[in-house]
Amino acid sequence: MITNPNVKINLGLNVLRKREDGFHDLETLFVPYFGINDTLEIVIGDDYSRTSAALFAKYGSQVPVSQGSVKPEGVFGVETEEPVAPKIVQGISEDGKLMITIAREEGVDWDPLKDLTARAYFILAEEFTMPPVKIFLEKTSPVGAGLGGGSADAAFALRMLNELCSLNLSEHQLAGYAARLGSDCAFFIYNRPMIGEGRGEVLTEYEIDLGGYDIQVITPAGIAVSTKDAYSGIKPALPEVPLREALARPVEQWDGVLVNDFEMTVFAKYPALEAIKRSLYDSGAVYASMSGSGSALFAIYKS
Repeated sequence: MITNPNVKINLGLNVLRKREDGFHDLETLFVPYFGINDTLEIVIGDDYSRTSAALFAKYGSQVPVSQGSVKPEGVFGVETEEPVAPKIVQGISEDGKLMITIAREEGVDWDPLKDLTARAYFILAEEFTMPPVKIFLEKTSPVGAGLGGGSADAAFALRMLNELCSLNLSEHQLAGYAARLGSDCAFFIYNRPMIGEGRGEVLTEYEIDLGGYDIQVITPAGIAVSTKDAYSGIKPALPEVPLREALARPVEQWDGVLVNDFEMTVFAKYPALEAIKRSLYDSGAVYASMSGSGSALFAIYKS
């Protein structure tokens, strides 16, 4: 089975308060964006893969392999004199039931067995008898951009495994597993506009009509924003205009009303991002914002 996990943008993102568990209560509108996606294939056992040959041909045949919890020297975060992230890596679980292959043009500098798609398999294997599977993931969505590419991969993996393994889980049940993997993972189970509250996992369907508008996403090269950096300096507070009230206004009235609280912190560290946002308005956008915790930005134009 092959799918193409898409990314998301955030319309408004308010950091409301710090919670006792160390997380923050948020409110945002998640909107799927289909202009950027990865390629994810999952096969059962030794079933035929339609993507593996193309991945090896494109990214090379020298593949570092992570076996269980062992990290090969020089990859997957282990420091060496000249660390080089390979473009394609593989991981095999200790019990041999999961083999995962990840390819990325910019290099894969994380242990594939800790990828969210692998964790999706492991979290289901805690409660179900799962067959051996092979996961092939080609990452083309940017990492550290606030677009939720990794979360999308995880959610799509859950949905695919549910179908391939005949687990008969409902969307609601799948969203519960997804929420354990990441704050915005559950949204991608539904993959339609939804208000996210709590850590982002408390979801409510929301109808929004963006007909007559075009959305353009910009992913600045060389800038990846960590969640830790995005939260540093954040001062939680209730917004001047509540999210739903801001969203109810015409798109042309969103500027300055529908806000992303992370922009103040992230723009201070990466002034180039603020300059890009200004350029989007200069180019005729009726609304522009950073998505999530950045670094990606998006602009909305009248069609």
